[in-house]
Amino acid sequence: MTRRAHGPAWQLPPVSLSEERGLRHLHLGTPWIQGSMRLSKPDDLVLQYVQRMMAWLLFVDPDRVAQRRAVQLGLGAGAITKFCHRRLGMDTVAVELNPQVVAACRAWFRLPPDGPRLRVVVADAADWVRDPAHAATVDALAVDLYDHDAAAPVLDSADFYADCRRLLTADGCLTVNLFGRNARFDVSVAALTHAFGRKSLWIFRPTAEGNTVVLAQREPSRPDEAQLAARAETIAQRWGLPAHRWLRALRPLLP
Repeated sequence: MTRRAHGPAWQLPPVSLSEERGLRHLHLGTPWIQGSMRLSKPDDLVLQYVQRMMAWLLFVDPDRVAQRRAVQLGLGAGAITKFCHRRLGMDTVAVELNPQVVAACRAWFRLPPDGPRLRVVVADAADWVRDPAHAATVDALAVDLYDHDAAAPVLDSADFYADCRRLLTADGCLTVNLFGRNARFDVSVAALTHAFGRKSLWIFRPTAEGNTVVLAQREPSRPDEAQLAARAETIAQRWGLPAHRWLRALRPLLP
């Protein structure tokens, strides 16, 4: 979550939980689900769109993933942060505005405490990405920034995405979740295109729930079908992600 304060002091929404069919969900004062965890397998990625946020794995050497750095903007239920830290063995940072969300993830969603390769920063993502100290230090940047109403991305401008691009290493990737009843996909893609260029964008078909994940490369590449298929097989075998299905749903914006 992220949102700027304007004028008088403002309150962050309360955090609540619900459970159904072996899943625990995070809410921010509304029925909208902000993240989920399978109680029997707390490190799994449950939601389809969250799995797709890991599609940057298709574009990197699987044997060097643990040497990379992941950043998640908007902690949610901590699924991506846990997966990158525990399953992928990456140096991992999460940036979250609401300290209640961080506390809930630690208490109810099995988020580990901070350590040498895991840090949760309570900050506004818009400020964090502009800090020049972070430039060219991020290999995998996951952007999932919604307020308590989940109506549209909170940070979705060309300037914001340009700041994100400056964070990335030469072969780094951004993945962003575009969802919400007030979201405008064409406007979001235009902003991403302005920041990254059309050749850098890859777009998933929407999930059944309406989430569309877009992947933006710092520098565009076009792996051939055989290379992508081989990577997908490795990803599925090594980390249990449905990467073969990604290949059927993911297409470059420009062929």
